[in-house]
Amino acid sequence: MGKAHKLYDVRKITDLRDMVRQSADIYGEYDAFWVKDHETTKQRNISFRQFQNEISYLGSALCDLGLQGGMIAIISENRYEWCLSYLSIVNGTGTAVPLDRELPAGEIHSLLERSDACAILCSGNYLDVLAPIKADLPNLKKIICFDLDQSQGDALALNELMEHGKSLIERGKSLFVDAPIDNEAMNMLIFTSGTTDQSKGVMLSHKNIASDIMAVSSLLYADNNDRFMSILPLHHTYECTAGFLTMVYLGVTVCFCEGLRHITRNLQEYKPSIIMSVPLILENVYTKVIKKAKKEKRYGRVKLGLFAAGTLMKLRIDIRRRLFKEVLGNLGGNLRLVISGAAALNPKVVKALRAMGLNIMQGYGLTECSPIVSVNRLDHYNDLSSGLPVAGIEVAIDHPDSEGIGEIKVKGPITMLGYYKNPEATNAVLRDGWLYTGDNGYIDKEGFLYISGRIKNVIVTKNGKNIFPEDVELYLNKSQFIKESLVYGVDSKNEDDTIVCAKIVPNMDAIAEKYGHLPGQQELYSLIKQEVLKANKKLSSYKKVRHFEVREEEFEKTTTKKIKRQVELVSLKAIGEMLRVFNNRKGK
Repeated sequence: MGKAHKLYDVRKITDLRDMVRQSADIYGEYDAFWVKDHETTKQRNISFRQFQNEISYLGSALCDLGLQGGMIAIISENRYEWCLSYLSIVNGTGTAVPLDRELPAGEIHSLLERSDACAILCSGNYLDVLAPIKADLPNLKKIICFDLDQSQGDALALNELMEHGKSLIERGKSLFVDAPIDNEAMNMLIFTSGTTDQSKGVMLSHKNIASDIMAVSSLLYADNNDRFMSILPLHHTYECTAGFLTMVYLGVTVCFCEGLRHITRNLQEYKPSIIMSVPLILENVYTKVIKKAKKEKRYGRVKLGLFAAGTLMKLRIDIRRRLFKEVLGNLGGNLRLVISGAAALNPKVVKALRAMGLNIMQGYGLTECSPIVSVNRLDHYNDLSSGLPVAGIEVAIDHPDSEGIGEIKVKGPITMLGYYKNPEATNAVLRDGWLYTGDNGYIDKEGFLYISGRIKNVIVTKNGKNIFPEDVELYLNKSQFIKESLVYGVDSKNEDDTIVCAKIVPNMDAIAEKYGHLPGQQELYSLIKQEVLKANKKLSSYKKVRHFEVREEEFEKTTTKKIKRQVELVSLKAIGEMLRVFNNRKGK
């Protein structure tokens, strides 16, 4: 860990239109995007100036359709048209409502209805889904498709709208470009992950997003020599703000991964210098490196290289890229910065990847905070923590217990306006100028923020002790034979305290590689039991896992690869009931 570095200077922006204008003036003909044609696979380069112009074309056409002031949804894979649509909506047309591209038709219908969407922009993959929905939603007036050559039926072609918008501007029509922007009003409505019954519509403003862009930009250096590959879904504020929008602000070229199964090929094609990731992706990179080294009988050399690189870095001697040239080559060869979020990254993995030459900035955030709250700096970090709060905000712990743990609360320009049409939920989290995050954590003497877990996930024992399932899962998941786990509590009438239970998904590849065969059911159970016992040795007595089950399939996850606890715990309640019945019978 080094000393805290001076924050980078950032230019002031008042809103996202101001940001686009400034970036077009500063970076002009530099490449803002590299866009691959999905049919010909040919690449075209879009400059910052062209991007600004095309935003004006589309925005003018949307206003001419009578959509100004309306709620306008976007659903698509990550691509240039998504970015174009977003800024064409928020910079003078209306409120953008990004939708999760993996939602089933019923949930798309529900969110369009709940958001009062009057139009939706989409890729061709969603036309068949949206056509019947439109007939059932009288408020939904327009469907605009990225992939149509010409308008047909209920769907308008984006390219035709662009041409129309261009002609409007050439004729002096300025309804969009001169539209006033209230930077404190809602212009983004982001639904939190989860089922539609549980998701809330987070209302964000230009001021919220612009403040977070400037705060993130003060922590890292990037310019028009950098290339950013967008991997995570753009509908998520994490990728949208800290990825797409921040890169436009910094003058970085943006290109798009075509899907997780194409990530290796796309890394070689685009050779990015910056990506944003989630722990699952980074842990897979680490696992592949170690697996290959063991297979080629080079694991000892890799361990020595990691030790040497880490030690020399402390002396400010950087030989990482030479030592791990092959690893970095498999990632495109230019990757220098990885921003990780959405969940905690295993400190062992962070340390190893950093020693291989990847500078990792791990942080914490939530949609309600636009979203970045804290980040580990490149030369001032603690891998067990979520970093230091970003500039311009306050972070505090509400009613800390004897260990300093309490609810994390945030104050500053990044906090949301509230939940859409949900004053009760809004009043529950926005109080006295603070946003109460629903996450428990603590702050150490150096100011680093540590996340203990979601308040709603906490297991409260009969003896009144709090167990954060995420803490127990961290110890379980350190085992090379455990792929993922889900910890929960069950109260027993015949026991003095709460039983800590776990659902465990074994890492069958690691097990087969270690033992040379796939174990049978009983052998697998015994193997996992040994790993649970190892984890228990490191846990306080009341946190020890006393019951576990092995499952084959992975847990259902959000698009940022977080386990959907609410979904999984529905089935776990049934398991808990079975345990209670069993214990009651045992007592009789």
